[in-house]
Amino acid sequence: MKRILLITALVVAAWFAYREIEGGGDASAASDRVVIPKGASMRAAAESLSVHDVIGSQRLFRWYTAAAGRERTIKPGTYQFPSGAGYGYVLDALVTGRGIMRTVVIPEGFDLRDIVPVLAKALSVPEDSVRVAVTDTTWRRTLNVPAPSLEGYLFPATYAFADGITARDAVKAMIERFESVWKPVWDERVKAMAISRHDAITMASIIEKEARKPEERALISAVYWNRVKKGMLLQADPTVQYALPQHVDRVFFKDLDVESKYNTYKYVGLPPGPIASPGEASIAAALAPADVPYLFFVARADGGHEFRTTFAEHQQAIVEIKGAARKARVPVRESRRP
Repeated sequence: MKRILLITALVVAAWFAYREIEGGGDASAASDRVVIPKGASMRAAAESLSVHDVIGSQRLFRWYTAAAGRERTIKPGTYQFPSGAGYGYVLDALVTGRGIMRTVVIPEGFDLRDIVPVLAKALSVPEDSVRVAVTDTTWRRTLNVPAPSLEGYLFPATYAFADGITARDAVKAMIERFESVWKPVWDERVKAMAISRHDAITMASIIEKEARKPEERALISAVYWNRVKKGMLLQADPTVQYALPQHVDRVFFKDLDVESKYNTYKYVGLPPGPIASPGEASIAAALAPADVPYLFFVARADGGHEFRTTFAEHQQAIVEIKGAARKARVPVRESRRP
């Protein structure tokens, strides 16, 4: 009787070990992300895999990797495995790097000229495939974007994309992040301000490029909305930078002649669309401008701005800032706003 029980126990143990090694379950589901640090041992990797329920037995997995002679060849990275993946699949992924998530960082203020090459490189896809995705008519129609691209709607964030993801699916994820960040209360603000969401994102993108100090976002928003209401030219340097065929760090007077609807030194009102991807704070500022009468601002050497209501006050602020800069021997950016 004892022999029968022992044999039964061994058979059951062998069956469970076989199931553990071979895997099973829903291949369409995925595990949590598992981070394998650089220089991690197989023991440490097995612990992480066990914590995230990728494997059931650390000891059995280490035995399997040792038997395969591949316990010292794992690649670091962030992985995601199919649910119920077998030990062979998991080990092969760790050794070859298959399954490593592609991490992409899109900073606030990046425009498509920045995003396209970064995304293409991270996904190992041609830049043209990303350009096609960001001009997709389906996405533009879904978002009600009256512009030729999704500029401004690829939300700036850190993304972890599964290995092998297409450019279109990556763009879809970025759009979904944008939609998840957009708040219902913002729809109410859009309605109250008698503007469109596209207008709001366009303004937010300009604020994103202008603001160096977070506390100034609402003030910059107020200046531009006040100018819109009065029918004044926005005269926003970042829109000229966007209109130029190549990026420039600083706008000169010669650049103001560029022929483009994005040149707010020539055309009244908002440009046709966003000029970059704004973050949540800039979107909030675009929809909640400060209650101030300012129509002008000029940059200080510390990255902040001086805000003024009249042209005479603005001119005086420029003189004072230049004088302070000369005393401190600090260069100051020339303002092109009237």
